[in-house]
Amino acid sequence: MTAHERRPDPANPVQRILDPSDTAYKLDLSATRFIGRRFQRGSGTDRLMTLQDAMVQIARRAKAAARELAGLSTSDKNRCLESMAAALEAHASQLETENRRDLEIGAQAGLSRAMLDRLRLDDKRIAAMARGLREVAALPDPVGRLLDERVRPNGLRLEKVSTPIGVIVIIYESRPNVTADAAGLCFKSGNATILRGGREALHSNRAIASVMADAGRAALPAFPEHAIQLVQTPEREAIPALLSLSQYIDLCMPRGGEGLIRAVADCSKVPVIKHYKGVCHVFVDRAADFAMAEQIVLNAKCQRPAVCNAIETLLVDAPIAAAFLPGVGKHLQQRQVALRVDEAALAILQPHLSGLRGATEQDWFTEYNDLVLNVRVLDGVDAAVAHINRYGSAHSDAIVTADEARARRFLAGVDSAAVYWNASTRFTDGGEFGMGAEIGISTDKVGARGPMGLEELTSYKWLGFGQGQLRT
Repeated sequence: MTAHERRPDPANPVQRILDPSDTAYKLDLSATRFIGRRFQRGSGTDRLMTLQDAMVQIARRAKAAARELAGLSTSDKNRCLESMAAALEAHASQLETENRRDLEIGAQAGLSRAMLDRLRLDDKRIAAMARGLREVAALPDPVGRLLDERVRPNGLRLEKVSTPIGVIVIIYESRPNVTADAAGLCFKSGNATILRGGREALHSNRAIASVMADAGRAALPAFPEHAIQLVQTPEREAIPALLSLSQYIDLCMPRGGEGLIRAVADCSKVPVIKHYKGVCHVFVDRAADFAMAEQIVLNAKCQRPAVCNAIETLLVDAPIAAAFLPGVGKHLQQRQVALRVDEAALAILQPHLSGLRGATEQDWFTEYNDLVLNVRVLDGVDAAVAHINRYGSAHSDAIVTADEARARRFLAGVDSAAVYWNASTRFTDGGEFGMGAEIGISTDKVGARGPMGLEELTSYKWLGFGQGQLRT
């Protein structure tokens, strides 16, 4: 069986998640572009080596571009971003034409209505991409900030200064606007970016990346030629090949479902910033204002149920459960929310509501991304904290209470990237945090945590200023 005749291995998460295709693309190394020709048939090793060489070329060029980017001034970067924004608007019809090709292919492939909506570009979404680039241009430059300064007893002066990370790989699904958002944020923070979108958006992503790179070159003669690169092959081997190049690539950020993120993390040899899923909670404490609590629950579950900061479980303090649950349960069902409840919640709600289902152990771990909500009655803040730290995903969790001491115990005890007192979990977002924009949300505990904006896309280095000091 030749390499082209091999079938995807369902046990291999990379092959399963990354939507393999038998159509390969050969790299034109003189232009760093993939052209639609099959690789020459041969052994699997020969084919993989050809793809490996292509990924090495992309990564090397990104590394060189990152060095050039580090030398650009703030005004240079902002001029390029403004030019990119204007170019997206000027080429809106071209972008929509390429997007229609993706939509037609997606419809023929049986993509769901929701997936096609995520894929679609129109004037409003293109304008939003351009607006996002202008907002990034208006933000303070995160590079070159003085983070710390100290003078040692021997007179050696030390400065801790923010620097770009270097080369960042962004792997994402469906939404073409991520191409502009990620490239813009990486560019402003001085990082070269390698973009690998889903094959369902290949034509759209290619057009967006090309327009942005051309606009950068037009605005600035010193624009690094390969600051923004798009991996244009759907080959399943491209991602592990690219993420094996730790000598060139500094960081990977996957954006998508839990399956994609785990597949990327499992195959990567470079650091990966990730959040696998968003199993978020609201705990309604015995000292809560019922009206406030109900509004927070409805907002956190129903405003956009398919996002990672929507709640999947409502926890209610036992002393107020009988008084609080029937009202909020009725309003949740009016919004078409299906309730999965524990025994205590079932006993309270069954006389008032129909269609209830008992919650299983697995339900407490589940991110539904839908109008489904678990409900559990438990006794006190400590029990709520224990539940969240066991079943949650360290993303976003909230307590509703008028008792500051109980709130403080919850805030200190819950080990999540964002923890709220009397507010919806839906605020875990770079824009809502006043960061201007975000490239993703991290639930990691080492490095960036929570919404990742410009500052989180930088590292730092120490600069030492001496007068001949020697260590003794």
